[in-house]
Amino acid sequence: MQKSGSLKGKLLLLFVSVAWASSIVAVKGSTDFIPPGMLLATRFTIASIVLAVIYRKKLKLIDKEYIKSGIFIGICLFCAYFSQTIGVMLEMPGKSHFLSSAYCIFVPFIGWAVLKERPKLYHIVAAVTCAIGIIFVSVAGSLSISFGDTISIVSSLFWATQIVAIAKWGKGKDPGIITMLQFIVSAVLAWIFTLTQEDLSIGQVNGTVVFGVLYLGIVCSGLCFLFQTISQKTESPTSVSIILSFENIFGIVFGMVFFAETLTINKAIGFVLMFAAILIAELHPNWLKTKAEKALETSNEIA
Repeated sequence: MQKSGSLKGKLLLLFVSVAWASSIVAVKGSTDFIPPGMLLATRFTIASIVLAVIYRKKLKLIDKEYIKSGIFIGICLFCAYFSQTIGVMLEMPGKSHFLSSAYCIFVPFIGWAVLKERPKLYHIVAAVTCAIGIIFVSVAGSLSISFGDTISIVSSLFWATQIVAIAKWGKGKDPGIITMLQFIVSAVLAWIFTLTQEDLSIGQVNGTVVFGVLYLGIVCSGLCFLFQTISQKTESPTSVSIILSFENIFGIVFGMVFFAETLTINKAIGFVLMFAAILIAELHPNWLKTKAEKALETSNEIA
């Protein structure tokens, strides 16, 4: 039975999409003063503490299986966040954020390799549409894609891998605890990276950095994941995915407002194509389904 949804749930999801989009401002502002590894280390540490407090009554659920799942998913999450942060540093934040948010296009194909679930026709159409959109957004006059754009696209692949990892290793486990564990693993990896690979002496801790780290850790990570969990109790998966996909649009707006990004005709066409691809991947339009899929859905509704 389809969930009818609630105004509270939709508003919480809208808050999440705006907050995640606005994170590019905090990331760009903070990495002007501190290395990316240090930013992620402090962000994940704060987020882990926030979720540990929120889910303190469920900590007793943690066992070897939870820890193993948290490690696998956490590695994927760290790679996704790290590459996304580098992409925002190297390119215009709004465009970079949009490119890294195309993960839903890659999920079916990575899931095919890991979960042995064959992609549907609408997945293939969405992937092709997204690829064309990426060409419009990223390819310069010399028909080359910048290094920063490449990193952002790699980030979307890591995000897709993280989602598939949750489907494989998070099945049957409490979402709050799994989220907390993957943040802890990501924090540990980020601290290892920043302490061994980055020159922390060049970092400058100031008001911008403190605000950025707290905003990313408490709001964009801790509270947003909590709000998403709350919303999914009343909202259907389709409703959740559609509202959260507007993060891409808000990301472009924040890029134009805070970083004076220009919206060329090519970029506009590319953004429209990529957003259409996301909607196709999430909505599973009926005209892209086979007769067998339609018949199966009809039988399930009757049952």
